[in-house]
Amino acid sequence: MKSGFVGIVGRPNVGKSTLMNALVGEKVAITSGKAQTTRNAIRGIYTDEEAQIIFIDTPGIHKPKNKLGTYMTNTAISTFKEVDVIMFLVDDRLSKGPGDKYIVELLKKVRTPKILIINKTDIIGPEEYKQIFDEYEELGLFDSIIGTSALNGVNTGVCIDTVKPYIKEGPMYFPSDMFTDNPMRFLVSEIIREKTLLYLEDEVPHGIAVEIQQYEEEPNCTNIGAVIYCERQSHKGIIIGAKGRKLKGIGKAARLELEPLIGTKVFLELWVKVKENWRASDIAISNFGYRNEDGK
Repeated sequence: MKSGFVGIVGRPNVGKSTLMNALVGEKVAITSGKAQTTRNAIRGIYTDEEAQIIFIDTPGIHKPKNKLGTYMTNTAISTFKEVDVIMFLVDDRLSKGPGDKYIVELLKKVRTPKILIINKTDIIGPEEYKQIFDEYEELGLFDSIIGTSALNGVNTGVCIDTVKPYIKEGPMYFPSDMFTDNPMRFLVSEIIREKTLLYLEDEVPHGIAVEIQQYEEEPNCTNIGAVIYCERQSHKGIIIGAKGRKLKGIGKAARLELEPLIGTKVFLELWVKVKENWRASDIAISNFGYRNEDGK
């Protein structure tokens, strides 16, 4: 039996969470069309007869604008030396912008095996794909280059087969039927945040945090109370919507996804509160659970 850890890294909104969900075969990380959806390092567990691979979905590496952004970028970069394999996702040519160049320079400093994943092949034409492939191949940095469409599950099996030679014999860290080690309260808060992102306008999402204040399990029902925090009073009105319709829509969408996950009926209450500029506060960031494994 082999076992090992694989870090999935890249710019924001390149498809890292979608790829991990496809590799694991379960929804482990929330996704949206908005950048910087992933804020924590999230583990997804793949197990077959040969290996157990723990994929670590990381926040998009970007130039931070606040302390939350710094935490997110540091979380992603810290995985480089903690995993057996690095998967670097791209969806454009290296020459198109500074984001991927910055990550490439970071990757040059680590000896960990690296696999380049050219994602979104469903919308990248053959000529464009070849240009991306050639630019990265010329670097001589990557042990393998794979084209995928994470959204459509294309070549996920190839990704797993490519990883296996780089991981060593080892114990199963988790039961074979386990697909994430995240606690249920964390999954619930993330699903609520995902539905909030889907319902919100562009200027609001980055200032959203969700805190679970009540989680009570009964035989046939789970009672959940959660607070959606935002940074401005004007954002509170946007989240609630006219006559509370937007907040009700968020709650209904979250409940419909939570019930099959938890396995009971769900009674979900949502509140919206303002915590001004919380992304610039070390205390607030830590209170919302955005802290590294060393507690910082």
